[in-house]
Amino acid sequence: MSHHSGKLIFLGASTGGTEAIKEFLRALPPDAPGVLIVQHMPETFTRSFATRLDALCQIAVEEASHGTPILPGHAYIAPGHSHLMLDKAGTTYVTALSKNPPFNRHRPSVDILFQSAAQVAGKNAIGIILTGMGKDGAAGMLEMKKAGAYNFAQDEHTSIVFGMPKEAIALGAVDEILPIQKMAHRVLLQCTNGAQAWP
Repeated sequence: MSHHSGKLIFLGASTGGTEAIKEFLRALPPDAPGVLIVQHMPETFTRSFATRLDALCQIAVEEASHGTPILPGHAYIAPGHSHLMLDKAGTTYVTALSKNPPFNRHRPSVDILFQSAAQVAGKNAIGIILTGMGKDGAAGMLEMKKAGAYNFAQDEHTSIVFGMPKEAIALGAVDEILPIQKMAHRVLLQCTNGAQAWP
């Protein structure tokens, strides 16, 4: 199947995130691990955002629906009206959507996605927190780290708003801080090589 040993990538972003997500996803090869994404945006925009990215990227990008098996070379963007979570159907990782109330004032919430990653994927998860205002995702990313995940944050220099990454770093949830231009390359190395440190 793919040489990425069952890894899954979980990405959260807010203000400034649409461009950062585009830069990250465009750098992924067709066999990249599956990516689950929460970008804070109104529900009228998430489908067109996914469609635009799908046209630009080597991987397939879609607005997430409920109960879809997560495939390599695919990214799933939370619809603007629902939380996106990781779930399992038997041994298969699948998407799950929820209309539960907003968390940290957000639905979709990065924390909800990251908490599900910690509980369901554990050490098979890679977390990424990109530019954004506030602290959504920080606590969930710490849960991921405690469950054995490896986590990345966008650096201050390339973040439009250094809020969400800063909060995750402050909690000790982040393993590496990188400019967005280097993120995809390092994440793919991490997926291939496990926890080896690379320069």
